[in-house]
Amino acid sequence: VRTKMASQTQGIQQLLAAEKRAAEKINEARKRKASRLKQAKKEAQAEVEKYRAEREATFKVYEDKHLGTKADIDNQIRKETEVQLEDMKRSVAHNKQQVIVRLLQLTCDIKPELHHNLILQKKLHGEFTN
Repeated sequence: VRTKMASQTQGIQQLLAAEKRAAEKINEARKRKASRLKQAKKEAQAEVEKYRAEREATFKVYEDKHLGTKADIDNQIRKETEVQLEDMKRSVAHNKQQVIVRLLQLTCDIKPELHHNLILQKKLHGEFTN
């Protein structure tokens, strides 16, 4: 009976040891899987960054080709502004005398007359005949 119990105990011990080794192997496999996933994510992120950099470079070339550089755009805006300012200065110089004459006419050539509201009020009250 004792040998049978001893062999059963030894068998249980072997099973427990095998179970422990299996659990360790499973844990190692999970760690390797997690490590591979992290590595795959890093590689994917690097690939995404590389692609983004390539697309940005392509866009920059396209932008420079079709729209010009920022300095080109600034220069174009500056030139257009200077042209508009020159046009305004010419317009002011051309119309300056006419504006001064018209302002003087409006301020100096005064014709005293009753306001039309006063005329209407006096007509309504019979105080004024025209």
